[in-house]
Order: sequence, then C-alpha cells, then structure tokens
Amino acid sequence: MGPGPSDVHPRVLRAMSTPLVGHLDPSFVDIMQEVQELLRYTFRTDNEWTIPVSGTGSASMEAAIGNMVEPGETMLVPTNGYFGDRMASMARRAGGEVVTVDAPWGKPLDTAAVQDAFDEHQPDVFGFVHAETSTGVKQPNVPELTDIAHSHDAYVIADTVTSLGGVELEVDDWGIDVAYSGPQKCLSCPPGASPLTLNDRAMDKVLSREAEPRSWYLDISLLEGYWGDERAYHHTAPVTNVYALREALRLVAEEGIEERWDRHLHVAGALKAAAEAMGLGLNPDDEFWLPSLNAVLVPDGVDAGAAIDYLLEQYDLEIAGGLGALSGDIFRIGCMGHSARPQNVAFLATALGEALEAQGADVDVEAGLGAMRDALNR
Repeated sequence: MGPGPSDVHPRVLRAMSTPLVGHLDPSFVDIMQEVQELLRYTFRTDNEWTIPVSGTGSASMEAAIGNMVEPGETMLVPTNGYFGDRMASMARRAGGEVVTVDAPWGKPLDTAAVQDAFDEHQPDVFGFVHAETSTGVKQPNVPELTDIAHSHDAYVIADTVTSLGGVELEVDDWGIDVAYSGPQKCLSCPPGASPLTLNDRAMDKVLSREAEPRSWYLDISLLEGYWGDERAYHHTAPVTNVYALREALRLVAEEGIEERWDRHLHVAGALKAAAEAMGLGLNPDDEFWLPSLNAVLVPDGVDAGAAIDYLLEQYDLEIAGGLGALSGDIFRIGCMGHSARPQNVAFLATALGEALEAQGADVDVEAGLGAMRDALNR
C-alpha cells in the first residue's frame, strides 16, 4: 500500500509463467499488436505510436524527454515535486536548457504561472506531472496548460506514472503530445515494460531531429522499426514482462477504464474519510487530491519512520514516508490497481491507527473506522 509497486493480480502472475518465445516469433508479434491496442484504450488515445518501452518507468520517461529535447532547446519543468526535478535532470543530459515554473510542494501548477513562464522563456518543450507521487497532488486543468503550450508552438510531455489506469486521463482530448507511465502503479503489473505514447506531431519531431538522441537503446526512431509495421530487430524485448503487461491491460479493458477510475475514487475515498475522521487529514487540498497516492499528514510528536516500521514488522504492511521537502511530514499511502480494494483499506486503517496510538498520538481510530465503513457503503 505504498507508492508502488502495488499488488499484482494473480492472473498477471500466471501470465508471467507462460513459456518464452522469441521476440520476433509470429505469435509474439500478435501479442505486441494486442498490447499496443490495449495501451491506446487505457491512454484514451488513437496515437499509432503507442508502445511499452523495455525498462522501468524511468526508461519510458527518459525515452520521452531524451527524444523530444534536442541539444540547445529549452524545456520548461515544474518545481512542485520530486519527479519534476527528475525531468530537469534528464533534459539537461539530453543537451537542453532547463527553465522552471514554480509551485510549492503539495500544490499543483497555476495556469497563470505557466502562462508567465511561457511568455518569459518561450520553451520548446513543456513537461508536467499529472499525478505527483511525491506529494499526492493531481494536476487539474490540464487542457488549459496544453493550450498555453501549443499557442507557443511547444510540445507537451506528461508524466502519468501514477495516474494511468487509476485516475481520469484523456491523452487526445486534453492535447497531450507525449505521455509516459509505469506498469507497477495503477496497472498492478511488475516493472519492466513501461507505457509510452506519442502523437503524430511529436513523432514528426523525433524523426526529423538534426542530432541523434544520446541513447541508442531509447532512440524512438530506431524503436519504430521494431514496434512499427516492419517489426525489425532492435533489441531483445522483455518477453515475460510483455506477457504480464498484456494481462494487466486485459484486466483494465474487462473492468472498463471509466469504471476503473470510479473504483479507485470510491476505495481511496474511504481511506481519505478514515484519515480525516481520525484527525489526520491529507496534505493536498481536496480539489487536488490524488486518489491513487494519498499523502496523509503525520501527527505532531509521531516519528513517521517508526510508524512505517511498525506496520511492516507487525502486519507485513508497506507504506512510505515523504520525499524531499515533505520528508517526515507525510505518509504516502497507495491505493492503486489490485491494491485498491475495500479489505485492503480496512486493514490499513486499523493497523495505522494502532501504529499511531503506540506512539501516543491523539487519534480517534473508532471514528476513522466508522467513517471508512460509511464511505464504502455509499
């Protein structure tokens, strides 16, 4: 129940035991095609160039930034979380110049601030984090941000690592040019094959670059030969991880993407109700609350690390603490994919209440459990 990986569905685990075939075997090519179609459904896009990158979510992230940012270009990145900082690092390694749009940790980007940053810096690429795993904040008003970028002829890259498959995401309707994600969050799949989608405009930029990307392995113009119509050898794909991703995406399609969003909202809402009724509260304002990653405030006088250790040692239950500016101030509690189930939330709320009481915290566990039950029954 931490920020990821989430519990893996038993069907996904079984899929990983499927015997290996070659990564160019006709049967595997059929699986590749199915994975791409299912990724389009989950991203809510018609983008032809929609693939799983061989590697963890950071590989998909670096593929997006390393291909879209050319040497000498400017990328605008946010300062409101850990993964905006990672965007900046990757852009610099790609030879780009980084400028920032500022917002406090625990707050989303303000549309007016983004407009001002574009007017001042005229960036070529704009990156934002849709679901900031370090703070539990969901970025609202995404179409307003993409409209600003496109009015300046810039490209938009969205980090959807903690939102894909669990939080409303509309790649095409919101005007996102490139989106990357990880499989181990709301898709409940082991890391190793990470979703990436680019629209035609972004792909045209990739294919018309003057300088080759610095990474051969993550060069999308080369990967196009393998994941495109040609299906030509580039590298040995992680066959077992692709099996797993296909099964995870089939579970998404069977449930229905909108129904899946609703489930995450409902179950995480019960967790939120329990935390608030106990007297804890969440770090972000309600309008920015991220259901898949709940940033619960640590009560005064409580050692967050000790509470986390208590849960792991006494209940074999994993949550995480804050990063960076929020270290020691929040618990990061995931409610993602197969982990987003009522029995998990009930287990967590009870155990967390006990862990806090063990440190003498002033929490009302019974009130929290009552609020959780009411929320689950609504």
